[in-house]
Amino acid sequence: MQALQAAGRPLTPREVMTRLGSDLAYTTVMTILSRLHAKGLVERERAGRAFAYRPVADEPGLAARRIHQILDEGPDREVVLSRFLGSLSKRDERVMRRMLEQLDARAPKRESRPPSDQ
Repeated sequence: MQALQAAGRPLTPREVMTRLGSDLAYTTVMTILSRLHAKGLVERERAGRAFAYRPVADEPGLAARRIHQILDEGPDREVVLSRFLGSLSKRDERVMRRMLEQLDARAPKRESRPPSDQ
């Protein structure tokens, strides 16, 4: 993933091999990229006879996707979130509160009206 992130453009398996500079076989790199594609972590497009791959998100975006996946798979989303928030350091808690306040400030304001009788 790091090679794809750093490239800034789609890479073929051969280009990934070159950037990694490792002894991995071409088929191994293809298998890894295919699995990343199956998991929805990379997109691919035709590049001649091969595919070229690119990440669907940057590193923070991929981390956010993993968090969503954990929440979606958990037995009780609210309990998981509660325990996560309860384990935050004071610094992380301040960051989280500031971010929530910023999100609230950007949210469209709703007019307070009495409910309609429909």
